[in-house]
Amino acid sequence: MKASAMEYRLRGPILVIVVVLGFWAPWIQALDLGKRVSLLEWMALELSRAGLLRFAYATPVVILAGALAAAVGMVLRVWGAACPGPGAVSAGELRADGPYRYVRNPLYLGTWFMIAAIAFLMPPSGALFAVPAATIFLLRLILAEESSFAVRLGAPYERYLRAVPRLFPRLRTSLPRAGSHPRWPVAVLSELGSVSVFITLAVLSWSYDHELMIKGIIVGFGASLIARALVVEKPAAGATAA
Repeated sequence: MKASAMEYRLRGPILVIVVVLGFWAPWIQALDLGKRVSLLEWMALELSRAGLLRFAYATPVVILAGALAAAVGMVLRVWGAACPGPGAVSAGELRADGPYRYVRNPLYLGTWFMIAAIAFLMPPSGALFAVPAATIFLLRLILAEESSFAVRLGAPYERYLRAVPRLFPRLRTSLPRAGSHPRWPVAVLSELGSVSVFITLAVLSWSYDHELMIKGIIVGFGASLIARALVVEKPAAGATAA
């Protein structure tokens, strides 16, 4: 079931609410038995208790897993923001640039990875809510957006849907390039939030300071909002945004 028009317009605030509930939902204290440990700490402890890894090794492994998720999300978000989405039609074929030649929804996929990375800082029960909730909502947004593009772009977009996977990128593609030029400075500025999540998981996690990590994400998100308001232009027709 695709998202409604209202949900689509409010997609940003809704995703923020999902993340906030993942950190501070009222049920967390009860389900986590009053312990405000992060998923990162919990996973390291469980790996150690299960005898899979000594705790001294389990913590770095979990940190690296979170950093990897954040890195994938950051690359997809920045790369997707730098390139306009599919929209150029030539000889009846839809053309695209950047990640849109390999996967139809790089920004939404990047958003999922960013939320998965942030979930490492949530309490376990909060992460158990936030990741599935975000997954369902993002899928509904994708269905709504693809339906809208199919109406606007017609047969060429239908062929694009058949040529490019929705969420699992292809390593190679024969889709023609549109010939646009990536706007890297604007993309990086607009995705300061994604960059901050990566820095938090890759750098600040080693401090084991939970409050510092949350502050890093909040500061980055605020900086991203300011940058978008001041310097980022509206995306080109056909661009996917989340």
